[in-house]
Amino acid sequence: MLMLSCHPSTLRVLVVDDHELTRFSLKLALSAQENIELVGVASNGQEAIDMVKRHHPNVIVLDLQMPVMDGWSASTQIKGIDPNTQIIAYSSLEDPKFKESSKTDCLDAFCKKDTATPELVSLIRKLGEKVTEH
Repeated sequence: MLMLSCHPSTLRVLVVDDHELTRFSLKLALSAQENIELVGVASNGQEAIDMVKRHHPNVIVLDLQMPVMDGWSASTQIKGIDPNTQIIAYSSLEDPKFKESSKTDCLDAFCKKDTATPELVSLIRKLGEKVTEH
């Protein structure tokens, strides 16, 4: 009898935040998830762009307010490199401010930093499904 295994594809995730504790916490949380591979962590938008070119993540958890290059600017360049990359704006900013901004064209979702980890993981998986369908 032929047995076929149907394993969901592994999502490649990049975390970008200027706070070391946030990067470390997300790294721990994502590393423990099945079918999620953390391909890197970056502390600013410029590092994120370099990592996108090297690691081709499916989903990016991207802080909006960072030194060197902010998340708004980085998201525009990232979508220029790979329009299918899904970007989650991960911020302490209020959602209404996010939606009113004209800078949101390159962002696929918004997640406040006080969101529970399982909800963030669920959002990563949901956006990752969009990428793996292509």
